[in-house]
Amino acid sequence: MGSKLIAGATCLLFLLLSVSKAQGAIFGTKKFDVKKYGAKADGKTDDSQAINSAWQDACESKIASTVVIGKGKYMVGPVKFQGPCKNPITVKVQGNIKAPVDIDRFQLQDGWIVFKNINGLQVFGGGTFDGQGSIHWSKYNCVRTGRCKSLPSNIRFTSLSNSEIQEITSLNSKFYHMTVFNCNNITLENVVINAPETSLNTDGIHVGRSTEVKITGAKIKTGDECVSIGEGSQQVAIERVTCGPGHGISIGSLGRYHDEQPVVGVKVRNCRLTSTTNGIRIKTWPASPTGIASNLHFEDITMNNVSNPIHINQQYCPYNKCQAKIPSRVKIHSVSFKNIRGTSATKLAVKLICSKGVPCQNVSLGNINLKYNGSQDKTTSECVNVKPRILGKMVPPGCVTSV
Repeated sequence: MGSKLIAGATCLLFLLLSVSKAQGAIFGTKKFDVKKYGAKADGKTDDSQAINSAWQDACESKIASTVVIGKGKYMVGPVKFQGPCKNPITVKVQGNIKAPVDIDRFQLQDGWIVFKNINGLQVFGGGTFDGQGSIHWSKYNCVRTGRCKSLPSNIRFTSLSNSEIQEITSLNSKFYHMTVFNCNNITLENVVINAPETSLNTDGIHVGRSTEVKITGAKIKTGDECVSIGEGSQQVAIERVTCGPGHGISIGSLGRYHDEQPVVGVKVRNCRLTSTTNGIRIKTWPASPTGIASNLHFEDITMNNVSNPIHINQQYCPYNKCQAKIPSRVKIHSVSFKNIRGTSATKLAVKLICSKGVPCQNVSLGNINLKYNGSQDKTTSECVNVKPRILGKMVPPGCVTSV
């Protein structure tokens, strides 16, 4: 009798181990350490090929996989993490990854680190991506010279779905720090972006032609927009972002090119901006093709010594490279600014300059409290081609309207 019980228990244990092993094959994560593929992590050797090889094997894995870029300094040329992959995949970055200074290395790729065509990507680990862009900021003032395409973004997320990017840092990008393009259901959480105020054309996070994008807990210091929302962006949530220095949080610029897609459903809330050249802004080019920007909501925003805290600008024309006298044809409607408080670095704290061709519609201002930081003088407001609804407290009072 005892031997039968032992035999039965042994069979049961074997069965449980078999089930556990099978479940591990389904739900487990296989690790691909780039150091085992030859990465030196010495800050001198080019580790691009080792990282590419680890990625390729992980992408082909029959179970969920993790590419591990451990502690150390990695010199890395342009790298493309290309999908589709057979299973969900994670990239754990703990090291300090440095880009080449030589701009000629990027002629065949529009980003330094590119994640493309992947479903179920996770990137995390507290690591740093250093673009080493300082010598290029003045040399390639791309807006003025028209040479933007020659500069790479630090990290480019293209055609991703159901993905999460968490707790990584972008330093000193040559161009935009992080670009989200043609993505669906992607979250950027607790990312850090750091570059000096003198870093030209270095938007922190730029979103274009993407849906269901969430940016939360980001800490951004840069020389251009902290967050910029481009054409075709829909259902974008921006929360708990700290910005400064930088040019604020912007929708646009829109209307520069033909066939731009609508921007619909952007919500910016619970953010803090400090000593930025703009606060929250919507900007479109004059003489533009037709376009739409709608359901745009800004609320619970704190401004600290911010120039142009609330700004709609449908006459956006940097360096006078446009036909400024021809009205914008981008229609802005269903916009709200609510619970915006703090200090303005200029007397004109609220500036809504809409298009004479398609005036802004359904714009509201509610519980605005913006005081001038320079003296005891009161802040003022200006509204052109728009008649906003005033809800609750309003400092500066009212809105001087002109057409």
